[in-house]
Amino acid sequence: MPAQSIWTLLSWGPDGWSDDIASGVLVTIALALATLPIGLVIGFFVAFAKQHEEPSLRLAGNIYTTVFRGLPELVTLFLFFFGMPLLLQYLVRLFNPDATIDVNSFVAGMIVLALIFSSYASEVFLSAFRAIPKGQYEGGYAIGLSKWQTMRLVILPQLLRIAFPGLENCWLSLLKDTSLVSVVNLAETLRQSGVAARVTKHSFLFYSVAALIFLALAVLSSIATSYILRHLGRRAVR
Repeated sequence: MPAQSIWTLLSWGPDGWSDDIASGVLVTIALALATLPIGLVIGFFVAFAKQHEEPSLRLAGNIYTTVFRGLPELVTLFLFFFGMPLLLQYLVRLFNPDATIDVNSFVAGMIVLALIFSSYASEVFLSAFRAIPKGQYEGGYAIGLSKWQTMRLVILPQLLRIAFPGLENCWLSLLKDTSLVSVVNLAETLRQSGVAARVTKHSFLFYSVAALIFLALAVLSSIATSYILRHLGRRAVR
């Protein structure tokens, strides 16, 4: 391929595809960032349930992680993307028989990725819970803190420091898993690169661009998480 044609294909404007791919990158980042807090919250409570004294909570937490860690991510996405509209439509038609329900690709992807992410994050949180000595809980109760205050002021700061390296790996997996949502027509990085590849017949070029973009996002994420980890370490020293 002549060098000029490569730069033309990767240029901005009507003759190039960089603007389309850039918009896909923004969707990828938005999807990952929207999924992260939901997955962290769910993962924390699932881990809390799995180490709780109540057997029913432990059972529920174990079933949750078994299901969403055991199913292939793509199968989970298809089940929710095609199954959720049917369920919602059935419920809505109980009140309005003429109603129709369409599930947004972004929302469906966010829900599925949050479920998958939380199932793995819960195992990281669970290991962190088990690494904290029981004396930390007893010490909090001894100075008059309630269970909630002990969790928030004593346990949670230690939990985050212990769990952070494992959560970093979960984040990187989440970032890569956003590419799965391309199969339900969400215009993220891989989807836009695939469109460009099919239209121009230069598949290797555009899939290489997509690979470099995901690699760059992973490197930037590693730099950011390293900074956060150092910051947590300095707070622990204080």
